Amino acid sequence: MGPKAAQANGTDDDALKDLLPDDQDLLYEEELLRNPYSLRMWWRYLEARKEAPARRRYLLFERALKALPGSYKLWHAYLQERHIAVRGLVVTHPAVEALNNTYERALVSMHKMPRIWLEYLEFLIEQTAAVHLRAPLTARTDQPAAPALQKWVMRTRRTFDRALTSLPITQHDRIWVLYLRFLMQPGIPVETAVRVYRRYLRLEPTHAEEYITYLKVKGRWGEAARKLAEVVNDETFRSLEGKSRHQLWLELCDIITKHPAEVQGILQVDPILRSGIRRFTDEVGRLWTSLADYYIRRGLFEKARDVYEEGLTSVVTVRDFSLVFDALTQFEESLISAKMEQINLVMGMWEAADRSGLLACCEGEHAGARAGALLAMTLGGLEFLEPPLRHLLHQANKTATGSVLGEEEGEGAENGDVESDGDDFLLKDDGNDLDLRLARLEHLMERRPELLSSVMLRQNPHSVHEWHKRAKLFQANPTKQILTYTEAVKTVDPEKAIGKPHTLWVAFAKLYERHQDLPNARIIFEKAVQAPYKYVDDLATVWCEWCEMELRHKNFKRALEIMRRATAAPARPRKREEEAGLPVQDRLYRSLKLWSFYVDLEESLGTLETTRAVYEQILDLRIATPQIVLNYASFLQEHKFWEDSFRAYERGISLFKYPHVKDIWKAYLMHFVARYGGKKVERTRDLFRQAIEEAPAPESKPLFLQFAQFEEQHGLARNAMQVYDAAVKKVPEKERLGVYDIYIARASEFFGIGKVREIYEAAIEAQPPHNLGDADTRALCRRYAQLERKLGEVDRARAIYVHASSLADPRVDRDFWDEWNQFEVRHGNEDTFREMLRIKRSVAAAFSQMHFNTTIIDAAAVAASAEAAAAGKRKRGDDMAELEAQQEEQAAGAAGGLAPGTRVRGFVSAGVIQQGNTAGEEQQQEQAGGGSGAAAGAAGGVANPEDIELGDDDDDDIEEAMGQGGAAAGGGEDDDEEGGGAVDGVQLEQRAVPDEVFGQLAERFKKQRTDAGEEGGGGAS
Repeated sequence: MGPKAAQANGTDDDALKDLLPDDQDLLYEEELLRNPYSLRMWWRYLEARKEAPARRRYLLFERALKALPGSYKLWHAYLQERHIAVRGLVVTHPAVEALNNTYERALVSMHKMPRIWLEYLEFLIEQTAAVHLRAPLTARTDQPAAPALQKWVMRTRRTFDRALTSLPITQHDRIWVLYLRFLMQPGIPVETAVRVYRRYLRLEPTHAEEYITYLKVKGRWGEAARKLAEVVNDETFRSLEGKSRHQLWLELCDIITKHPAEVQGILQVDPILRSGIRRFTDEVGRLWTSLADYYIRRGLFEKARDVYEEGLTSVVTVRDFSLVFDALTQFEESLISAKMEQINLVMGMWEAADRSGLLACCEGEHAGARAGALLAMTLGGLEFLEPPLRHLLHQANKTATGSVLGEEEGEGAENGDVESDGDDFLLKDDGNDLDLRLARLEHLMERRPELLSSVMLRQNPHSVHEWHKRAKLFQANPTKQILTYTEAVKTVDPEKAIGKPHTLWVAFAKLYERHQDLPNARIIFEKAVQAPYKYVDDLATVWCEWCEMELRHKNFKRALEIMRRATAAPARPRKREEEAGLPVQDRLYRSLKLWSFYVDLEESLGTLETTRAVYEQILDLRIATPQIVLNYASFLQEHKFWEDSFRAYERGISLFKYPHVKDIWKAYLMHFVARYGGKKVERTRDLFRQAIEEAPAPESKPLFLQFAQFEEQHGLARNAMQVYDAAVKKVPEKERLGVYDIYIARASEFFGIGKVREIYEAAIEAQPPHNLGDADTRALCRRYAQLERKLGEVDRARAIYVHASSLADPRVDRDFWDEWNQFEVRHGNEDTFREMLRIKRSVAAAFSQMHFNTTIIDAAAVAASAEAAAAGKRKRGDDMAELEAQQEEQAAGAAGGLAPGTRVRGFVSAGVIQQGNTAGEEQQQEQAGGGSGAAAGAAGGVANPEDIELGDDDDDDIEEAMGQGGAAAGGGEDDDEEGGGAVDGVQLEQRAVPDEVFGQLAERFKKQRTDAGEEGGGGAS
């Protein structure tokens, strides 16, 4: 044994020594000998040897797993420890492969544990990624993988398959997450990923969009289109990304149109897109352009053009039409541009060859053949050009060669050596179709209005306006106009038409008329009057247009015959209820429009008898209007048939009611009065009375005034006054004042001031419903007062102002009070002015809602206190006091229900007439006669319960207005104020409400207190 062998044996002995248990392990070893299947003991052993070398711990794990191969805890801890140990090592390291083998051994007994599978698969994915990074660059593309990478991919894929086979279906979702992540790694063959995805979609069909996205990324457009088509056709599919079926369909259309080569043979693109056009009507234009784009990408230009044309003739919205038309225009322009670029390129090549001297050798005999050969040689080096360009160069070569050959053949023909076979007369395509393309584009642009009109008519073929617009497009082509109108009258349904369908027939006939073809125009009108219509007025319009056409061409007899034919009545009279369901042709004879046109025509072209006959027929059919009646009467009056015209008015009056009969009555009365004047007075009066009786109140005023004017001119003034009196009772309230003004003016003219006063008083005192409004009454009172003032009747004028004052709110109607104020200044004195001011305040209080509320509340409080006092007196048993209490209750009841100082409910006394004053009150008034009204009221003698004390401002107004006696009156008032100031102060402190609230009850209390004081004074003396 040599030294090296001895050294090796020494190393092995050291390694074996490290693996053998030492003295500290004896305790665990002995315990494990007694119970080798105790997981707890093995776990304690491993926990105690955490610091031991890795090989020793691996040996302990192997011994434990040999004894307990089904322990998940041991296997998981063992794998985790070895996994941590290989971190950072290359894939080719032996420890990595040893860990893979350990996972394989673990899965023998742990094949139902998903955690072990997941950790193993994650470890394999990491190794595959590391192998891909170490692979050459060529292996990192979509080219077939390198052998080493392919080996790891296959190993990982098979491990995934084993995991899916071993685990239950409920655990597969955890495996598929890693599986899909593995497929997304670079370097994985696309075919492998596609097959795996197909398996996955069997488990999770709702994740088809992930598969489609992957195919798009990898450029597998055919497979993506096939799967997307399956998704679109699946009615139960619900997108996890929130896409609608419409969005998925558009996505499919984009794929199959942009990648026609990849999807060819997999899907039928044309049927798919056409089915989408039928299903999704809101994207028709886009789908048509997509289908055309598909054929363009395949190089089928003519087929694409046919698709565009089909789309233009089938879309029904302007938006889709614009989309398809713009796409077709762009397509034609691109073809023209490409053709021009090819021509420019060829011409540039020939010019370059000419400048370089390459064509110099082509001069002389057979120059064309040599030039063609040279061009053919040149073409051999132009393989980089597009096929259309190479074809164009070949055509140029053939043209050049053919020209030379043609010259040679021509020379031979001259010599008689060559015979012609007739090919010179055949049309040959030289490839230069630029003019054709330009003409096609120009024709397309000219057709745009016509195509757009077709779109609008496809939207609604019953639109009359669109048919007229379409006919105007062909003004320069009468044949197309005739075809358009023919199609229009066949297509438009009168029940569904938007517009008036009869205008199509009229325009059709006028087209022939403009071209001086009256027979065909009459044929069109003849068909038009037999066509169905929705309304009788439409058919009547057609007849009228026919008649007007004949009139324009001076065929008057034919026009009259047409109108007689149109207005022919049925043989058996029918009721309107029977005609409800009949066609419009059977109801035409009742058309007022037709009869109006007919009667105008008869007045112009017919005789008196025929015109009267037409008017009588209109009245007999009961289709006349007030204007027809007026025209008939006017026509008779022009021919001096006055009584017949009045009978026409009578028939019109019997046909119509108000407000339609208003004009007939007005014309009837005017013409009757103008005709007879005062000759037939009673008949005229009967007519006026009948008109007024039938007229409603708002329409009666003109009739009353006209009647009164007639009585003034041809009758009696007394009758005129009666008419005015009846008028003011019937006309509306807002017009009544105007009638009164006329009434008063005419009465003043005929009867004088006495009648005028009677009218004024009747107007002011009128009761509903014949009364005037407050404003009108106030205005009438002011006029009446001014009249009396002019006559010198000052008292009568003042009484009128007093009467009207209750209708004038001082805060609103200031003109009235200013006028009364001026009146008192001019014609009154201090007392009348004070009375006016007192009434003004009283009226202002009456118009104040707060005043009434306060009065009601205070009156209720006084009544309650009086009742309590009366109850106290009854308890004392005094008969006299009981009688007084009864009187007080009666007075309190009057104070609560009536205004103080009056017996009329709701009346506010003006203070002119005092009622209810006792003898004691009169005595108090006599004692207080030397002072002013305010001082007398303050002293205790209540002369007027409603009297309101005047302040300093009112005294100033009086002094300024009267201008005399001011100093004396002012001094007296100052003396009274000095004597009554303390009393006013005491009263404000002692009583809760003013004395005016108590009314007569307060007066009686004061009288009793005064009498008791006098009796006491007499006894003392």
